[in-house]
Amino acid sequence: MKRFFLIPFAVYSLLQLAGIASPAAAQQRKKKTTTSRSKKLPYKAKVPGVDPTVGDNVDGDDLTIRRAAVNALGTFAGSVVVVDPTNGRILSMVNQRLALKTGFVPCSTIKLVTSLAALTEGLVSKNTAIYTSRYVSYNMTQALARSNNQYFHILGTRLGYDRVRHYAEMLGLGEKAGLDIPGEQPGYFPDSAKIGGVGLMTSFGTGISMTPLELAALLGAIANGGTLYYLQYPRTQEEVEHFAPRIKHPLQLAPTGIEDIKMGMRGAVDFGTARRAGYDSTEPILGKTGTCTDFQTASHMGWFGSFNEVGAHRLVVVVMLTGGRNVSGPIAAGVAGAIYRNLSAQHYFVADITPAKKRSDLPDIITTMPCCGTGH
Repeated sequence: MKRFFLIPFAVYSLLQLAGIASPAAAQQRKKKTTTSRSKKLPYKAKVPGVDPTVGDNVDGDDLTIRRAAVNALGTFAGSVVVVDPTNGRILSMVNQRLALKTGFVPCSTIKLVTSLAALTEGLVSKNTAIYTSRYVSYNMTQALARSNNQYFHILGTRLGYDRVRHYAEMLGLGEKAGLDIPGEQPGYFPDSAKIGGVGLMTSFGTGISMTPLELAALLGAIANGGTLYYLQYPRTQEEVEHFAPRIKHPLQLAPTGIEDIKMGMRGAVDFGTARRAGYDSTEPILGKTGTCTDFQTASHMGWFGSFNEVGAHRLVVVVMLTGGRNVSGPIAAGVAGAIYRNLSAQHYFVADITPAKKRSDLPDIITTMPCCGTGH
């Protein structure tokens, strides 16, 4: 019995001498742990939520879409714009004050412009492999899906500023996207690529300011096959009933340019940076994420511009999030995905044709390309 008690006692004594087992030491360690945790909390704490609907005028909105958008956006500081790509009608705009003001850096969504410019100018085809390092190469589909910055930096450098500006203006950047929408401010396209050169402009959107409406109009043109519409926002039932589309201009692009980039946009949702949108092969979503910091507003940005390809009611959904480090392109894709799923559950997309889901005409995408050097 003595030996049974002597061993623990000896061990305890040694621990006391080392300052480990004493009550005072334990209390001191607890105090240090508490202090350490309290110091880390501010960095992990989420940005306080906001009500993004404050001040919105919902007259003329499609209320089914608006409810889905408001529920998905929650308390994020951001905006959602939903457009009919077949005619340019804005179906809903959540956080209208933010959506209509002077824009923000487009981050990696600018890669859509870079892609269409490079394809139309014949610098690459959809399957052209470009080496971004000694052993790693990407084609257009992989680079869009993974949002590889170096790939689009190379394309932008080869294009040069003048050609980049030409296609950016053709796609509606730097000017108002809407037709007589009160309060709308245009984005901005710089006169030269001074900050970091044209490569940063075509991979990160450096120096460019883009509004959610501009991105929605651009995506509408991609979704409908090449017609850029003026966005219109009818505010009364009479305006809705007498709505008439207004074409801004058709896009002068390579014959297969739009189809070529659609594979990469679908890949983003299937296996790339927009996986949070929730890929469903029977109700495909095509899109492009964007994550970066807008240094003019000292705000982190999360973009996701998208459209779906199923049923009678096809939509363009643009989500723009601003705020702290809790926002990103993948998170914006999750918000958009929640909107699509909400509307799908209500049979919104197939209500006018058939209860069965219609498959997209695009083939399934299978890839084993590793993810590296991405820009989200």
